Amino acid sequence: MSDYQAMQAELTGAIAAASNLDALEALRVAALGKAGSITGLLKTLGGMSPEERQSVGPQIHALREIVTAALAERKAALEGAALEAKLAGERLDMTLPAAATPRGSVHPVSQVMDELAEIFADMGFAVATGPEIEDDWHNFTALNIPETHPARAMHDTFYFPDANAEGQKMLLRTHTSPVQIRTMMSQEPPIRIIAPGRVYRSDSDATHTPMFHQVEGLVIDRGIHMGHLKWTLETFLKAYFETDDIVLRLRPSYFPFTEPSAEVDVGYRQEKGRRIVGGNGDDEGHAWMELLGSGMVNRRVIANCGLDPDVWQGFAFGVGVDRLAMLKYGMDDLRAFFDGDLRWLAHYGFGALSVPTLSGGISA
Repeated sequence: MSDYQAMQAELTGAIAAASNLDALEALRVAALGKAGSITGLLKTLGGMSPEERQSVGPQIHALREIVTAALAERKAALEGAALEAKLAGERLDMTLPAAATPRGSVHPVSQVMDELAEIFADMGFAVATGPEIEDDWHNFTALNIPETHPARAMHDTFYFPDANAEGQKMLLRTHTSPVQIRTMMSQEPPIRIIAPGRVYRSDSDATHTPMFHQVEGLVIDRGIHMGHLKWTLETFLKAYFETDDIVLRLRPSYFPFTEPSAEVDVGYRQEKGRRIVGGNGDDEGHAWMELLGSGMVNRRVIANCGLDPDVWQGFAFGVGVDRLAMLKYGMDDLRAFFDGDLRWLAHYGFGALSVPTLSGGISA
């Protein structure tokens, strides 16, 4: 008994005196390793008589448990001390001035989103958001898109394999129009919103990506007509491109959720391989470029949202945010927006303090 007590006192004393984790690990191996002293005692139990094993076994096991507990306790203490020392050595002086050259930049898409919000807020529009995982009803049916419409096809839309609790197909939204539906169903008119956000379609080339950004606008009120729509778009584009020389052309078109519908063209000129928005597309040296889709909200869509189309009218429009950024800032490949190339971001990115304001300049 005295031998085991002496071994315990010797080992626990050495463990308590271990100055670092390496020394502690050496003690563990010496005591509990394959050739350790306590491991050797455990091996002797097999050659003892049952009476000896019953008497000596508990003492050896108790010795192992005490030494194991002492090792764990000392290890925790040494690790805690090492962490404290590391934290003390890595202390930062938060009163020091910021670096003269800040790193990082604001992505052009984020900047343009802020520009759009600033412009439309000045016209009384609020920003509305909605889920990117939508059901078939909000994304298609409520918008008067028939079952046979090509947009519902698998090659254009990312569907999920399982339906929701109501048995409706689930998908990644193909436009931000479901936000308009949810807003009309949850708010009483008059409504003036823009709905910016990510949308998803199965397409990929220099001007299309599977995920891109879109902003849509919606106005619901009494007595709304196409004149209001054209004025809104002209005011928006003049502020965004920061020029009064904006000429629009509305061409009759078809969208299931608007009637009448119109494609909106804007006049531009080619300069050093870059399209500069402005001027009349019919003038010499100018041309027309299709920019966005628009129209008066279809009566069926208004009725689907629980509103009376004989009382409430409205207009809607939609445009790609990435395309607006490409036009304004001279980018020629949409895929670069999502490559994460730091050189591209350093060239086209914006400073963190470049907040768009109508008074200070939208793209200042």
